[in-house]
Amino acid sequence: MNLLSRACTGSPLSRRNFLHVGFVGGLGLTLDQYFRLQSAQAADPAAPAAKKPKAEACIHIFMPGGMAHQESWDPKPFAPVEYRGEMGTVPTKLDGVLFNECLKQTAQVADKLTVCRSMTHGEAAHERGTHNMFTGYRPSPALTFPSMGSVISHELGVRNNLPPYVAIPNMPTNYAGSGYLSSAYAPFSLGSDPANPGFRVQDLALPGGVTPDRFTTRRNMLDAVNEHFKAKEKSDNLEAMDTFYQRAYGLISSEKARAAFDINAEDAKTRDAYGRNAAGQRLLMARRLVESGVRFVTLTYGGWDLHGGIVGGTRGQLPAFDQAYAALITDLAAKGMLDRTLVMISSEFGRTPKINATAGRDHWPKVFSVVLAGGGVKKGFVYGKSDATASEPEEDGLTVEDLAHTVYHCLGIDADKKLMSPGDRPIDIVREGKTRKDLLA
Repeated sequence: MNLLSRACTGSPLSRRNFLHVGFVGGLGLTLDQYFRLQSAQAADPAAPAAKKPKAEACIHIFMPGGMAHQESWDPKPFAPVEYRGEMGTVPTKLDGVLFNECLKQTAQVADKLTVCRSMTHGEAAHERGTHNMFTGYRPSPALTFPSMGSVISHELGVRNNLPPYVAIPNMPTNYAGSGYLSSAYAPFSLGSDPANPGFRVQDLALPGGVTPDRFTTRRNMLDAVNEHFKAKEKSDNLEAMDTFYQRAYGLISSEKARAAFDINAEDAKTRDAYGRNAAGQRLLMARRLVESGVRFVTLTYGGWDLHGGIVGGTRGQLPAFDQAYAALITDLAAKGMLDRTLVMISSEFGRTPKINATAGRDHWPKVFSVVLAGGGVKKGFVYGKSDATASEPEEDGLTVEDLAHTVYHCLGIDADKKLMSPGDRPIDIVREGKTRKDLLA
C-alpha cells in the first residue's frame, strides 16, 4: 500500500488523495463531498412522499447593494420630485402598472411576472439585510443558518449528476452558504464570469499533467483502496460512499454534464439576445444549468448601493439587465420551462423615500420590491402596495419569512420541517412565516 500511495500523490494514503482533481468554489471541497449526503434522504424508505412541486428549479438573481424600488419596480410619478426622483417611467403590459424608464423590454413581459411591492424587514445594514434575503432568517450570534439554495440542495438532492446548487460566478456572500448543514450543500462556484473571453469553469477540466489515461488510473487506484478498506473495516458505508465518488468522477468525465457549463454551445443569436455582457451571459448560463438539471442557481449583477448619482448609476446598469431578464423570461417560456422554473429577483433592502444631498438614496428596509416569475406563481400580477412616497407598505406587507416559505412551497418543500443542527437540535427550515397563497397561480 505504501507503493500505491507514493504512485498516486507521494503523500500518506487516504481516500481523498485519489480524488484530488480540483477544489470547488475556493472552499476546499472536493467534488465528491457534494454527493456524499445528497441522496441520504431519498434513500430513507421511511421518509414521507413529497408533494409534487410546481417548480423543479429556482434561479435567484440578487442585486447587491440595495436596489432602489423607486428607480426600478415601483416608481412614484405623482409624488413630489424629492421623492420620485428625476427618472421617467415606461408603461407595461399590465393596465396602469409602470416600471422605470430603463425596463422597456421587461415591461413587455410583465404579463408573465409577479411584482411584489411590499417587501419589508428591519435590517438596514448590508450584511444583515443580505442574510435575511438568502436565508429567510434574521441573523443570530448563536447559529449560522443555511441559505435557501443549500436547503433546496439538501432536500431535493442531485439530478442528472450535476451539482444541485450553483453560484454564478462565485458565492456572492457567506450567507449563500450551507450554514449549520454540511458543507456538502454549499454552492458549486463557476470561478469565472461567463461573459469573460475564454471562460471556463474551474474543476471541470483535468489539471495540467493529468491525462485521461492518468485520470482513469486514479479511478482504478481508488477502486483498489476501496477494496482494501472494505476488507479491513467490513463497513457497508464504504459501498455507499463509492456511489458518491463515482458521481464526482461522472461530473468530470461526462461529456453531457460538462456540456451544461459550456456557454459557447449556445448559438450566437441567443447569446446576442441576452447581451454579450455580465448580465446577459450570467442569466443565459443560469438557464442552461436549470435546463440540464441544476436545482438552484444564484447569481449577482451590478452594484446598487447608490448613495450618490442614482440616475447615472441606474442608467449605466439597468438597461443591460433589462435586456437579459426579458430574454430569460421569453426563452424559458418558449422552451416550456417557465412554469417549472421559479425566477426570483431580490436585493437586501430598498432605498430611502427622499433623494439625498448627493443625488442618491440611502438604505431603507421598511419597504422595497422583489419580482417572481414562473414556477407556480401568478402571471401578470402586482402583489402588495407601498404608500404614495414608497416609504412603507400600505397593503399586504411581505416578510422575509413569508417569501422564503412561499419559495419552498413552490419547490415542493415543507418549510415547517425541522432540520438537525449541530448538537442534534431541531431547527425549522423557516421559523414562523406562511406561504402567501395570493402569490400562487
